[in-house]
Amino acid sequence: MSRPSPHVLILGGTTEARRLAADLAARPGVRVTTSLAGRVARPGTLAGEVRIGGFGGPEGLAAWLRERRVDALVDATHPFAERITANAAQAAAATGTPAVFLRRPGWQAGPGDHWHPVASLTEAADLLPDLGRRVFLTTGRLGLAAFAHVAGLHFLVRSVEPPEPPLPPDTRVLSARGPFTVADETALLREHRIDVLVTKDSGGAATAAKLTAARELALPVVVVRRPPLPEGVPVVSDVPAVLERLGRLEWPGPGAS
Repeated sequence: MSRPSPHVLILGGTTEARRLAADLAARPGVRVTTSLAGRVARPGTLAGEVRIGGFGGPEGLAAWLRERRVDALVDATHPFAERITANAAQAAAATGTPAVFLRRPGWQAGPGDHWHPVASLTEAADLLPDLGRRVFLTTGRLGLAAFAHVAGLHFLVRSVEPPEPPLPPDTRVLSARGPFTVADETALLREHRIDVLVTKDSGGAATAAKLTAARELALPVVVVRRPPLPEGVPVVSDVPAVLERLGRLEWPGPGAS
């Protein structure tokens, strides 16, 4: 009798999640489902099965894990997807589902950087008037409400999709999709006469060019620190490390019994 194919659920939305899904889907006898929150209208092609939308909290996710007979859960969401990660930890514990949490390393300040680490978007907004008047705000289109009360500053917001209100009173929205080179970012900062950059510590190379450009122009950078992960969850920093952990589940080959 053939053993059922192992089923891996990836909570996705990141480059790493896409790579992981492609690798797992290419392996004989492995079923992979990637779940997306649905905040991006055109998420692109993903290997394996795809589901869109929330689960209904940790209880809903736990029910889905049981009903779909998920053998392993991988949280490969954005480092700031705090609620989803908390739900994943609770659901995995409630169902006994093996889980691993993939988080790319955060950025590190180097020589020539003028970083101002803060704990939240609210703290970033409070700090801005002391640092500059023309702000390049790259914290994502869903967090702009934290800056809506800030008057007297000009904000440049770059977003793939239209940002959700409320927005700061003086805001210009630039519609663009990365990746961007250091030359691109340097030209943008100069063109818009930016004198302070605000970003989240997302990590990775895809959006790091703006930090290099800010360093070369000697601009201050407000960096929002990542929220802590749930206590005790297994964390790895890259796709190979996830695959190594999943390999311990002894994937069956075609026709295994």
